[in-house]
Amino acid sequence: MKAACLLPAYLPMCLLVGLCFSASGCALVPQSQVAQYQSEIQVLSEQRKAHLAEIENLKIHSENLGDQLSRTEEELGLLQEELGLDRQQLANYRRERDGLHEQFEGLAGGQVRMPAEVSQRLTELSQRYPSLQFDPTTGISKLDTDILFPSGDTRVRPDAEQVLGELVDVLKLPEAADLKIMVVGHTDNQQIAKKPAREKFPNNFHLSASRALAVADVLQEHGLQQRRIGVAGFGPHQPIAPNVTYQDRQKNRRVEIFVVNRDVPVVGWVDSIPSVYR
Repeated sequence: MKAACLLPAYLPMCLLVGLCFSASGCALVPQSQVAQYQSEIQVLSEQRKAHLAEIENLKIHSENLGDQLSRTEEELGLLQEELGLDRQQLANYRRERDGLHEQFEGLAGGQVRMPAEVSQRLTELSQRYPSLQFDPTTGISKLDTDILFPSGDTRVRPDAEQVLGELVDVLKLPEAADLKIMVVGHTDNQQIAKKPAREKFPNNFHLSASRALAVADVLQEHGLQQRRIGVAGFGPHQPIAPNVTYQDRQKNRRVEIFVVNRDVPVVGWVDSIPSVYR
């Protein structure tokens, strides 16, 4: 009788290497070796299942990565589109900034943008009248008060009206139509000496403001529109010299005429600082 084969039918061929075949059939395999083979087969089967599960997990992970990559590419496209808009907006901001910078160029240093014709005419006027000083970089025209007024008085001298009249002629040029005029009076720190003047002007504040008003009146009499004129008085509180000598005090007694663009912020002129008067 042939010996029965004890090996399971599903045993891999590789595990049969080493088994001897005889002409009469399969050789007998010890039971202990069969158990070992079965154990190894079980281990390999479990490893195969684990590998299959890992492969499935990797497929799922790969699909998730693909979906994530697609979303990332879509988000990147949106970000690039937004970046293009931001760059365009930034370019617009820069153009606006450059325009504002050009519009107010030099204001921090006291400079104004004055039409060349006006600046040239004011320069020529100051050359003809030594009492009139003009700075083309600031637009300031400074008049010697002793030339304008008798001591302690606010009546403009007749010979001073000529220079003021010619100043108005310049300011009435078409190129100067948008320019505004701020007339500012200053005094030295000495008390008003003459009694009639003391009775009329309680202090140097009143005297400086009254002198600025007197100059503004003359400017209007020569045809400068009242709406273009502003007036201020600082008394003795903005000296340009120490008030020690007569010459220093004479420097401090002055009337300044500021010629400014409509875009230059000036207190009280609503069209120059519209944001304050909304």
